[in-house]
Amino acid sequence: MSVAGPARCLLSRRLAAAAKPAVAPSQCHSFHSSAQLAARRKPRFKSIRAEEMGLISPEKIEEYTKQTFPKYTPEEVEVLKKRYTPEQMAALEAGEAAIDPNDLTIQGRIRRDPYRLPYLDDFSKIYPIIDKRPQTNPPPNPSARFMTNEEHAEDLTKRLEDLIPKDVNFEGMPQDEIQKILHERIDFNMEEAKYFLEPETLVNTNGPSNSAVAPALGKNLAGVAGMYKAPIDPADGGLDDQGIYQNLKRRTGLSVKEITEVNTKVLVIRFVDNQTRLGKIRRAWVLAIAGNGNGRLGIGEAKSVELAVARQKAKLLAIQNMKPIRRYEDRTIFGMVKAKVGATIVQIDARPPGFGLRASHRLFEIFRAVGIQDIAAKMPRARNPMNSVKACVQALLSQKDPNEVAVGRGKKLVDLRKVYYGGNVY
Repeated sequence: MSVAGPARCLLSRRLAAAAKPAVAPSQCHSFHSSAQLAARRKPRFKSIRAEEMGLISPEKIEEYTKQTFPKYTPEEVEVLKKRYTPEQMAALEAGEAAIDPNDLTIQGRIRRDPYRLPYLDDFSKIYPIIDKRPQTNPPPNPSARFMTNEEHAEDLTKRLEDLIPKDVNFEGMPQDEIQKILHERIDFNMEEAKYFLEPETLVNTNGPSNSAVAPALGKNLAGVAGMYKAPIDPADGGLDDQGIYQNLKRRTGLSVKEITEVNTKVLVIRFVDNQTRLGKIRRAWVLAIAGNGNGRLGIGEAKSVELAVARQKAKLLAIQNMKPIRRYEDRTIFGMVKAKVGATIVQIDARPPGFGLRASHRLFEIFRAVGIQDIAAKMPRARNPMNSVKACVQALLSQKDPNEVAVGRGKKLVDLRKVYYGGNVY
């Protein structure tokens, strides 16, 4: 077989490749779904040091260092020598020599605000903000166990014996005098609370153990004392010691007693699950109403991870959103009203005295909260719980005032029953 053909083919390919213009190699992109980061931009302005601007100088730094971190005076050294041993003084001098005050001036930051932590100089005091509770009690005994029934009885007997006064001779004393002395000397309510609320149920213990609860901040904390005011208003009469209704009281102008007398009712509760990569996060949605039973009605809706929080927020919003509802003779509405929310239609009709409330259970609660006794309501289409409540409230608010209609038509409004029957309509 001749090799001239294959050699000529290879040579022609090589010459053709050499004759083609050079092409820039294509940029290789990694297969990734996210967009590429842009190149780091250069700042428009050049960085200028503070020394170049004349803001600081070695002389200013030295002056600030001498004022802020002064050296110990001879009098202070003599006081320290009286308090510390020579070895401790040598350690203090070595520590002072190892730290350059200029480094503290340039690199350190000293807070000047009133809320700074006072731990720079005095380590002999315990500050609840930064220090842990001191471990004053011994560790618990590993051999401690719970009491048996006999040991519980012995413990109760010992507690009762410790309560008996030792300086009184009860021999031959009448029972009435004994009871009188015991009631004067012993607070039985307090001792009973101690026994039942803080009982000793273990034996072979080392006494009280150390608490893991963080210490309280205290009453006279520097920078905070006198600034915090408890949300308790003496005018509330102890009805709102937790401060739950204080914001609502400022917004509505109602007193806490009037707020607590408002009737509230939760009508709809829904749970929504948000699927995340960490799992499902459930949130509660609550729809509540509020009414004073005398022509005022409000609706509120709220969301929260906790159901109790959502219920409380919805009730407070319902009280805040209360609006007046027109009522005829304080028992029914004026004529017929209709409202639509979504696919739900609520139609409400006025009824004569003694008719009662004929509606679904949610609409029944709305009518009872607003103070309506005679009415008929129906929902010819969808009966979504949320839409039905909102449509009912919207229908009650959309009533037309007959006086306004008469004024608009230029006519006089007369109640025929009261005119022709003298008000005897029942």
